[in-house]
Amino acid sequence: MDRETADPIALMAAQLSRLPGIGRKTATRLAYFIAAQPEEDVRELASALWQGRRSVRMCSRCGNYTSQDPCPICEDPKRRHDVVCVVRDPRDVSAIERMREYRGGYHVLHGTISPMAGVGPDDIRIKELIQRVGAEEIKEVIVATNPDVEGEATAAYIARVLKPLGVKVTRIAHGMPVGGDLEYVDEVTLNRAFEGRREM
Repeated sequence: MDRETADPIALMAAQLSRLPGIGRKTATRLAYFIAAQPEEDVRELASALWQGRRSVRMCSRCGNYTSQDPCPICEDPKRRHDVVCVVRDPRDVSAIERMREYRGGYHVLHGTISPMAGVGPDDIRIKELIQRVGAEEIKEVIVATNPDVEGEATAAYIARVLKPLGVKVTRIAHGMPVGGDLEYVDEVTLNRAFEGRREM
């Protein structure tokens, strides 16, 4: 069955089910909802997704998603650029920014070390972090990876490679649940985790 003769609801559901957290039933429900909407609304939704994706790029300095390079956080003169918070992905930057307490910079790894998945230090942005520490006047690196096996392995590796460079490396306190994602942690818990960070 080709795309022209296939059931349009099934086609939409198949694409929607590729999104994280969207199962087959939810995808089908969303497909029926979209089918019931005015064509102009659906066109606007599709256009917003397409234009948004085309506009997003990675900041050449911190690795966060942005529409300008460097990103607004890296360009902000009111932020401390001698403190860098290392996170797994751009969603974690959003989570930390929501608490409105942290005023330093970021470094987004775009992954964590996971030998089981074949992801090593060279597969994520650790080399770029080492270069930044060497080139910029960074005094503290806060490692804010998730408190799971991969996040802990990544934190330990970062501490090991940065220590010889004379920079202070701290780890956010585990005021957040083990196995939890920064993205889903409330601001109060995240703020406590930052306040209780420890040197590695």
